[in-house]
Amino acid sequence: MIAFRKCHGPPQIVGCWWRPSHATCTLSFSTSSRVRSLGGTSNPNEYCKDLVLKHDYEGYLTAQFYPRQYQNGYYALRAFYIELSMIKEAVSQTSLGQARLLFWRDAVRDIFANKPPRHPIALGLYQATQTSRLAPYHFQRIIEAREQELHAQSHLTTESITSHAESTASTFLYLLLSLLNLPSATLSHAASHLGIAQSFTTLLRAFPFHASNGLMIIPAEITAKHGVNQQQAFIRGETSKALEDAVFEFATIANDHLITARDMFQETGGKVPQEAMPVFAAAIPVISILRRLEAVNFNVYDAHLQARDWKLPWHIWRGYYKRTF
Repeated sequence: MIAFRKCHGPPQIVGCWWRPSHATCTLSFSTSSRVRSLGGTSNPNEYCKDLVLKHDYEGYLTAQFYPRQYQNGYYALRAFYIELSMIKEAVSQTSLGQARLLFWRDAVRDIFANKPPRHPIALGLYQATQTSRLAPYHFQRIIEAREQELHAQSHLTTESITSHAESTASTFLYLLLSLLNLPSATLSHAASHLGIAQSFTTLLRAFPFHASNGLMIIPAEITAKHGVNQQQAFIRGETSKALEDAVFEFATIANDHLITARDMFQETGGKVPQEAMPVFAAAIPVISILRRLEAVNFNVYDAHLQARDWKLPWHIWRGYYKRTF
């Protein structure tokens, strides 16, 4: 595990393990429509799997550790999450985004009424509901959080962005636990903190993309504290000591949530129950991002941060079989 120390000059972490998430996986509506027209509804499982493979490399890697009988359900849930994650960037008007979210709100209702719409992801989700006890509330919570993004894309406080992360990334992990039929307060608590860490590190890795669209993903209370020049970050695409300090603080919060998730398994020596490890394997990519942030002194514009971690498949495999993260 890593303990960090803040130094003068660019922020650094010294002699430590992170107390250990994409750019958010995205898919444009136009691409989705095109793929659906190529036979998606005739083979929804393959459609969802292909979607994850193309747009969520890390999610595809962890999919391999789900029991075979749950893999189609996993791909359907992940595809649902991908589909919704892009709506904000895909629409030019709030009303268009609301219309797409309304479709999914109605689709979830119809799925649980045993009349899923002819959409490959909806059909895949319907199949998953036949073998697992998935709660419609979790789907609706994610939809509601994505709708809030349409109206307020930036966050003023850490509390606000934490609440949003819990409503999206953490809630998605709750769905994955439900997919595996693993009701447990301990697992849910750990998943809550892991989801927040995953959400924050995903945002940090995607910082250049969001900044190019004029969006500051770090809460205003943190950027104001460090005196971040948003014009320098947005228009010039440059780092600065102030920005690196803000990134360091935000990454530290993510790191603390990851430690809290890990601490939930202290009674078992830090080992996650084998049946739950497919879900918690999602922590391994989070650790990878945090370590690479450390390696570039929290410069979110460093190209090395965007490069794919070629060791990640091995790290996920090792973490899964050691039952640790």
